[in-house]
Amino acid sequence: MSAPGQDGRGSRSRNSISGSAQLNGPTVQARDIHGGVRIESAPPPPPPPPTPRQLLPVPAHFTDRQDELAALDRILARHADAGSAQPLIVVNGPAGIGKTTLVSRWLHRHRSDFPDGQVYADLRGHAADGPADPGDVLGRFLRSLGGWAVPAELAEAASLWRSVTTDLRMAVMLDNAFSAAQIRPLLPGGPGGLVVVTSRHRLTGLRLDGAEFHRLRALGPDAGMELFIRGAGENRVSGQLPAVRQVVDLCAGLPLAVCLASARLAARPRQPVAALADALTPDTGRLAALEVEGEATVRKALDASYAVLGPEAARTYRALGLLPLPDFDVRTVAAACAESLEWAEHRLDELVEANVLEEIGPDTVRFHDLVRVHAHDRAAATDTDADRERVLRRVADWYLRAATEAQRRITPAQLTLPRDYAHPSRLPVPFTDEAGALRWLDDRRAHLMAVLRLSAERDWHATAWQLVDAMWPLFLRLRHYDLWIEAHRIGLEAARRDGDHEAERQMLNSGAIGLSAARRLDDAAEWYTASLRAAQEAGDARDEGQALLGLGGCHYEAGRFAEAVSYLNRAVTTWEGCGYRRGVALARVVLGEVALARRDPERAVACFDRARTELLAVSDPHDAARALAFLGRARARTGDHETGTAQLAEALAVFTASGAVHWQARTLEMLGDTARERGEDTAAEDLHGRALALYETTSPADARRMRGS
Repeated sequence: MSAPGQDGRGSRSRNSISGSAQLNGPTVQARDIHGGVRIESAPPPPPPPPTPRQLLPVPAHFTDRQDELAALDRILARHADAGSAQPLIVVNGPAGIGKTTLVSRWLHRHRSDFPDGQVYADLRGHAADGPADPGDVLGRFLRSLGGWAVPAELAEAASLWRSVTTDLRMAVMLDNAFSAAQIRPLLPGGPGGLVVVTSRHRLTGLRLDGAEFHRLRALGPDAGMELFIRGAGENRVSGQLPAVRQVVDLCAGLPLAVCLASARLAARPRQPVAALADALTPDTGRLAALEVEGEATVRKALDASYAVLGPEAARTYRALGLLPLPDFDVRTVAAACAESLEWAEHRLDELVEANVLEEIGPDTVRFHDLVRVHAHDRAAATDTDADRERVLRRVADWYLRAATEAQRRITPAQLTLPRDYAHPSRLPVPFTDEAGALRWLDDRRAHLMAVLRLSAERDWHATAWQLVDAMWPLFLRLRHYDLWIEAHRIGLEAARRDGDHEAERQMLNSGAIGLSAARRLDDAAEWYTASLRAAQEAGDARDEGQALLGLGGCHYEAGRFAEAVSYLNRAVTTWEGCGYRRGVALARVVLGEVALARRDPERAVACFDRARTELLAVSDPHDAARALAFLGRARARTGDHETGTAQLAEALAVFTASGAVHWQARTLEMLGDTARERGEDTAAEDLHGRALALYETTSPADARRMRGS
């Protein structure tokens, strides 16, 4: 970032306005103004994100639990009366006992107590592929509060989370936790919040953190009967109450098992309840000896529910059980089963109706932990290895294709390496423009990363590195540094194992950009150096220029301006030699930044002006807007504040429209610097405040720099 110039102070004199001048918004007049001057205020700041309300919906058949709800109320009231630190409540109990539903219901009742939001995360403590990573959860939480970038290191991300939540009155629900260590990085800062954890384990280690514990017991016989009857319908069980009580007893008071059993009965309108009881008890009295903690009863209920599914719904159930995704939408289902969207919608309706999938949002469903395990087991027992491989590969190819289409819409001027599909998909992508494509990439980032990890595990090397390449706009625009770095480490290894040297260089260059953006300059320089060496060995001038540009940027960020200029000039010469106009323009942008840092705004204006012209010519509007923002700042540094401010405002409008939050912050900071130099201290303070607010969530290093300046 360029150092600000000195404040400009004009002499006091009588001013006049004449000619066809138009003044709109906040106006400052200094001496005589003539001609057709038009001065406009900067665009308004981007709207704040909505208050997060992420709690899962509560099923309509929620039954009883009044004692448990009252117990949680007493814990909350006790902390409020004592004025103590934020409560940490652990609700534990066996699988299927209803912990998630109970806590969701309780927190929904206390919505008004937490005006700053209620956030939710499934920690997947018993998922087949392991518990959720706390760093991934922190990333989702921070982004829900308006952040777009998360520090790569867990400790730094946790520190940022505590800072962001210090003054917030917010409820945090951490569902399906595995261990105390998984919880601790996710605890917010400040005394005004509430954290509720659910787990099959007791998590007694959290007692050291001041946790209070509530163990959820099985439903009583009467409550279990009520839940079953609500699910199956009163008319359906009329005159069969003894058999209903037998079924509920066999479900061991587990709400999950009761709901699944009632769904099975509802799906067989002519079957008596006694037949359902017989299906759940292959040998009488065996289940009565099981402890409540056991999972056998739930497994029997799941087997029974699966048995009544139609053939296509059962195939879908098994296919989804194989996928390492946190949730599913209709396109994922269609891709997994190689069917149409309409077909997939019908299958999802069947599975939701049978209570083996739960709706958690528009066009989004998920498995309960145990149901996911059951679905996976059924797939392993029913389908061949080849069938299971095809399901996984079809989903990987769908995400690769959709991400590639998003990349082409967002960065059309960017080189896209070839794609290889084992099962090409004809499904329509869920976006039509640049903004929609970027939203899809961001909404599906956890799924994309899961598919990437799956591809690496399965040795689908080409799919792995191609997926990383397709995710480039997500990293470039939204600055998810943690995901950026992880993805490129995977992609680099995959490219090397695939034997694709061009892909290897691409991974080195784009990964190095992420390392540099995360201020890991030594690591970035190491990656760029490896890329330079590989490009020179391959005789690839375009990649050689990219590595030189990166090394020049690293030296610039480190304040070594002479070394930076040397590498950047080599990049210009290399790219001019191979006719890569866009690359030459990008190098000139950084040369302009160096000139600004050296307090040579006239040279900077020339660099930025020429770079912008070239970038517009090659249809790169994002980088052209970057050049325009720097051009406006450079013109202001020459004393032409009006033109400079107008160009900065124009660039800000482009970044706001495209959702490039980081560059909105950069441009707002430059507008603030320009206003300060003109003596407009109030405007400068407002602009800098808006920039800092965006930096807090997109670039913590820049936020620290601004606070210290």
